[in-house]
Amino acid sequence: MPYRPPSPYAPRRRPRLTRRGRAAVLAGALLALAVVTAVPLLLLLPRDRGPVTPPAPPTLLVPEGWRSTQVYEAVDRALALPDGTARAAATAPAAALGLPAAAGGNPEGYLFPATYPLPDGTTAEGLLRSMVDTAGRRFGTPATAGAARAQGLTVHQALIVASIAQAEADTADDMGKVARVVHNRLARDMPLQMDSTLNYALGRSTVDTTADDTRIGSPYNTYARKGLPPAPIGNPGEQAMAAALRPPAGDWLYFVTVAPGDTRFTADYAAHRANVTEFNERRRRAREGAEEGVEGGG
Repeated sequence: MPYRPPSPYAPRRRPRLTRRGRAAVLAGALLALAVVTAVPLLLLLPRDRGPVTPPAPPTLLVPEGWRSTQVYEAVDRALALPDGTARAAATAPAAALGLPAAAGGNPEGYLFPATYPLPDGTTAEGLLRSMVDTAGRRFGTPATAGAARAQGLTVHQALIVASIAQAEADTADDMGKVARVVHNRLARDMPLQMDSTLNYALGRSTVDTTADDTRIGSPYNTYARKGLPPAPIGNPGEQAMAAALRPPAGDWLYFVTVAPGDTRFTADYAAHRANVTEFNERRRRAREGAEEGVEGGG
C-alpha cells in the first residue's frame, strides 16, 4: 500500500500524561499555590525584634540645696496631686517618715537631693520616706558621726552647717571656706550673721539684706542670735556635708561674693568692709544700667 503523508487538516492528538506525570503536575500546582498564599501571611506576622524592654518609670530630680517647701511642690506636681498633699504628708502626726529624733519631726535637711523613680502607685508619703531613708544611708553612718564629733558637733548640727554652706556658696572649695567661717565664728562666740538664714526665715532668696531684716524675731536670725539656727535651712548634698565635716584650715571670719565666681574670704574686718563697698558699688552700677536700659527701650 503506497505511503500517504498525514493531512495537514487532520486533528492532532494531544499527548496523554501518565498517572505519575499527572501526580507530579498536581503536586507542583499545590506547591505554587501554597507559596503564593504564605508570602502575604508572612508579611502580616510581627517580626521578632528580641525581648521588649518595658518603659522606665518617670523620675523626680531634687537638686542640692532645695528647701522642703520646694520639694513638696515638686512632689505634688510629679505625682499629679492636689497642692499641699506632700506638705500634709510630711507634717501630719501619723506620718512616719523615719526621721531621726534630732530632727524633731522637721524633714528639712533630711530630704536627700537625688533622682527618684516614680513607679505606678507612688505616694507622697512613700516618696518623702525614700528621701529620708537615702539621707540616713548617706549621713547616718558611724564615720559621719565620728567626723562631726571631731568638729564638736552632732550629726544634726553638721547638717545645719552643711545647709548654710550649700546656700552661701556655688563651688565645693567655697563651701569648705564658708563652713570654716561658721566653725571659726562659733569658736569665738560670734554671731554667724548669715544672710541665707535670714532669707530662710523670710521665705525668700536674695542678696539684699536690710537693717530691718536683721531685727526680725526668728530663731533663724543669726544676726541677732548666736549659735546655729535650730534646723537646716535646706537639703544639702554630699559635697556640702563634706565641707561641714572637713573644712580647710583658715582664719577667715568674713566673706562676701563681690561678683559671680568672686567670693572673697578674710580675717580682717577692714578688708571685708572694703569688699562689701565694692559689692555695693557693683550693685549700684548694675541697677542704674538696668534702669537706663528700661528707659531707652521705651
